[in-house]
Amino acid sequence: MATRSQLERYAHLLVNYCVDLQPGERLFVQSTMLAAPLVTEIQRAVLRAGGHLEFFLSLEDQGDIMREEGNAEQFAYIPTLYRTAIEEFEAYINIRAPFSLRSPNPAPELMEARRNALQPLLKTYFDRTADRRLKRSLCVYPTSALAQEAGMGLAEYEDFVFQATKINHPDPKEAWLQVRRRQQAVVDHLNSCTHFRYVNGRTDLTFTTNGRTWINSDGQTNMPSGEVYTSPEENSVNGVVHFDYPAIRNGKEVRGVTLKVKDGEIYHWEAEDGQDVLDETFDIPGTRVFGEAAIGTNYTINRFSKNILFDEKIGGTIHLAIGQSYAQAGGKNESTVHWDMIADMKADGRIFADGKEIYRNGRFVPELWPET
Repeated sequence: MATRSQLERYAHLLVNYCVDLQPGERLFVQSTMLAAPLVTEIQRAVLRAGGHLEFFLSLEDQGDIMREEGNAEQFAYIPTLYRTAIEEFEAYINIRAPFSLRSPNPAPELMEARRNALQPLLKTYFDRTADRRLKRSLCVYPTSALAQEAGMGLAEYEDFVFQATKINHPDPKEAWLQVRRRQQAVVDHLNSCTHFRYVNGRTDLTFTTNGRTWINSDGQTNMPSGEVYTSPEENSVNGVVHFDYPAIRNGKEVRGVTLKVKDGEIYHWEAEDGQDVLDETFDIPGTRVFGEAAIGTNYTINRFSKNILFDEKIGGTIHLAIGQSYAQAGGKNESTVHWDMIADMKADGRIFADGKEIYRNGRFVPELWPET
């Protein structure tokens, strides 16, 4: 079980680094009752920072009851506090702390009602987070469900989470500032280039970034972090990409995904397992475009955990997301979906920027990423 000291450091990092809460600012925290010990420490940190905290913690059976009893109108209802926080608050932390990852999905028409209702608010969310009018952080609180999904015991999973987030570091904030400094050298180079190519044994994909920005993901929007990412020019992506790691959507696992794209449009998709999930997803507006291209740089995350917050950061991988792009990177694609898929680059992966190799076998070249 996490110690009080670990939770204090975690809360301090979330409040004072991830969302950098200032006196008078309002923070909304959303999670489940399982995360109450962490929310308690967040409250202390918020008060010490001079801010204001409001939160919502869901109950264990809340989702099941909604699925069994709710109608389309009720699924389309957006809670008042959540709406107000997204539209008006200065900071937002979403702590994933699920009771279960195996609950059945609501009926398709209920999910569609929910997606349609959320779409305008999602646009507000992306607009406000793009310029940090809404400072946000997505993180996890270790639960038995997450540990089981990752194939670990709870104590082992806690160690995994706290290693990835640097909570066991004497000064977690300074550790993430070091990540920021190191990744900035990479981002500065990437932003000096416009033509990119990802290559490995089953992937050969090109895209351009004219008018786009590579972003240094240094822990201020996700915790953990450790990636550099951009939104490619929508019509510039060409080629084929294969994703070695399972892609998980709404609790369903899709394996061996291969996508083919021409002039920005994904025109062919296939999966070794889970084809129906791909078919359903690519029927949703905006999903046949890549909204993100990224490179994972967190080498302390050394195993797949079936949690995209961690898995997309694995050092030695790339990931691309279909659907919603990032306004802060200059992206223009809109969708209710942003689905990340991960490819391993450690065996034979290479990345080229303006024709020059900058990355080989899971690592940036030493000029960009010195070993010491």
